[in-house]
This record gives sequence, structure tokens and C-alpha cells, in this order.
Amino acid sequence: MEKAFKYRIYPNKAQKVLLAKTFGCCRFVYNYYLNMHNDAYKKDGTYLNYYDYANDLKSLKTAKPWLKEVDSTALQQAIMHMGDAYTNFFEGRAGFSKYKCKNFIKHGKGQPHFKSKKTHAFSYTSKCVNGNIVYLEKHIKLPKLGLVKTRNRLKPEGRILSATISQTPSGKYYVSLCCTEVKTTPFVKTNTNVGIDLGIKDFAILSSGEKIPNPKYLQHALLKLAKAQRALSRKTKFSANYNKARLKVARLQEHVAAQRKDYLHKLSTYIVRTYDIIGIEDLTVSNMIKNHKLARNIADVSWSEFTRQLEYKAAWYNKTVIRVNTFYASSQTCSNCGTKHPMTKDLNVRKWRCPNCGITLDRDINAAINILNEGLRVLSTKAA
Repeated sequence: MEKAFKYRIYPNKAQKVLLAKTFGCCRFVYNYYLNMHNDAYKKDGTYLNYYDYANDLKSLKTAKPWLKEVDSTALQQAIMHMGDAYTNFFEGRAGFSKYKCKNFIKHGKGQPHFKSKKTHAFSYTSKCVNGNIVYLEKHIKLPKLGLVKTRNRLKPEGRILSATISQTPSGKYYVSLCCTEVKTTPFVKTNTNVGIDLGIKDFAILSSGEKIPNPKYLQHALLKLAKAQRALSRKTKFSANYNKARLKVARLQEHVAAQRKDYLHKLSTYIVRTYDIIGIEDLTVSNMIKNHKLARNIADVSWSEFTRQLEYKAAWYNKTVIRVNTFYASSQTCSNCGTKHPMTKDLNVRKWRCPNCGITLDRDINAAINILNEGLRVLSTKAA
């Protein structure tokens, strides 16, 4: 099992300069070979692979000696990331659509984008080779950088594979150590199952009847954020005052993201610890977010990240997560008698009485119960 351990690091002035150089060199290599990849395809429809680019990197370093100043494995990983970007594109994980695919095949357009230095968010990955990445409690040893200060005493487990060094738009530095052969202790079985109906008013409604509130962190920060963004818009671009205002906006956005991430981790861990089988809807968030009236609230609630956390934590701790088909009518079906009532499709109907069996149902709790029942049915079908 692989697991990542993330630490905030505090590089000195010389290390910050080297980090900036490494970010720039990795961006240059990524863009250089992405352009070469596109040109090769436009010329005769052929693709070059990682080994072709890795061999060419030697001659590129000779032509541009400043590439030798940074970690060589980081440049190799930049080429790998470029290849992964194409793989993700064609396998439908990164903005893939039939139109984009046809456009790319016909004109060579719609492919992965070039990296920009204007984002203020940078990262690169170094491979662990011959003990060049080591955790030393108050310091972390990194390739070319040497010992970098850290304050997090969380000791990584297993064997270190790589380190991803990143800089956030607010100027903070982090390193994420990817470790393999990590051993986890499964949670105790509780013999209880749950279905989860995700919402906006309430973040999650459980089949047990429990309703988990939506903290709406972005909604509460909107006034401060709008004020800071207006102040930023009035500054002369790239001036000292502009940079101060940009940092203020970045810190606010980072704070909201950190609050949301903390909430999701605590909630997902609680659910995986409490229940053995967890049924969730397989929501198509990318389509739902096209509704301009709900887009901001859907983005703020982070359903995709929550379900992702549930799935990998369930795998860690020997629990089961079952996705229920998007088109399963969980809100329209009576959980007591199984009769479907299309009139409940209207979102304004929060409680309704089943004409068939006469039971009064809460829309969200009923949906959660149906999701659990359907999840158990799918699980038993797979087992059979």
C-alpha cells in the first residue's frame, strides 16, 4: 500500500533560489517536450515515448547548461508527467470529450496545456535514489537542496519512493513524501451499514436518520474575499502593492480550502470507522456544476473529494464502499414498499406521503435508505 506524508518546510534563502530554478527548469522541460510531442504528431501522426524524450534530454542539457543546476530526476519526472497528461486526456480523466478528441486527431488541437509561471503555484517531483531523500525529524534531506527545516514530527512509514515539493500561491512550501509498503491496522467491524445521500442544505443525510450540516466555508468568507479581490483589482499589476494584495487573496482562498479539507477528512474517517458497508451515489458533478444557480455551492461542498476520501480510506481499513448508479431513482422510490412516484422529482417536495402504503417520508432520509438497499443489492449481485 502507498501513502503520502505531507510536511510544511522552511527553506533558507539559497534553497528558495534553487527551488525557483527547479520549478522553472521543470516547467521548461515539460513545455519543450509537449511542443515536440505535438509537432511530431502534426508532422506524420506518430508519437514519441518517454525513452525517446529521456535520451534527448541529455543533448538538451548540453545545449542549455543551466538545466544541470537542478535535480536530474525532477526533469525526468517532468517528462513522465507530460506523458501522463496525454494518457489522462485520452482515457477520459482530464477534460476529455468526443469533440476535443476529434479536434485533436484532425488538427492536433485540444491537447494538454502548456504550463504557465503566472499561476504562482509550482511543484516538481524527485525520485528517491541511493538515500537522497531522508526524513530526519527536524529536517528533511532533499536532492540538491540538502537539509531543509520542518516542524512536523509525523514520522513517515514504509519506504520512501519520491518527494513532491510544492509552493502555494501564498508563498508557503510543502513536501509530500510518497511511501510504499505502509502497513495499516483495519478498523474494528461494527456490523452496521449506511447509505449516504449528499446534498447542499445538509452536507450528507445518512440512512440512520442523521443529518450532517454543511459548513459552507466559502459562503462565510465571500464578503472578505470580495473586498480583498476588489482591492487587488485596483492595484497596478506586478507592483509591490499588487503582490501584497495578491498574497492577501491567496491566503484567504487557502484558508477556506484548508477548512474544507479538514472537515472532509474528519467526516470521512468517522463514517469509515463507524460503518462496514457504505452506499453512495455515483454523482456526475461535472454536469451538475453547469447549473449556474448552484455551481458555486456544488463546488464548495466538494462531493467528489469526499467520495474519493471514502473510497481510499475504506480500502485502507478493510471497509466497503459501493457506488449506486447515477440514474437510480432514489428520491422517487418509496423505501417502504418500493413504489416509484415521479411527482417527487420536484426538489421543492421535501416530505411526501406514499399513495401506495400510506407512509410519510422525508425526501433525503428516504433517498439514503434507498441508496443503502440498492448498494447492498449491487454488492450481493457481484458476490454471486
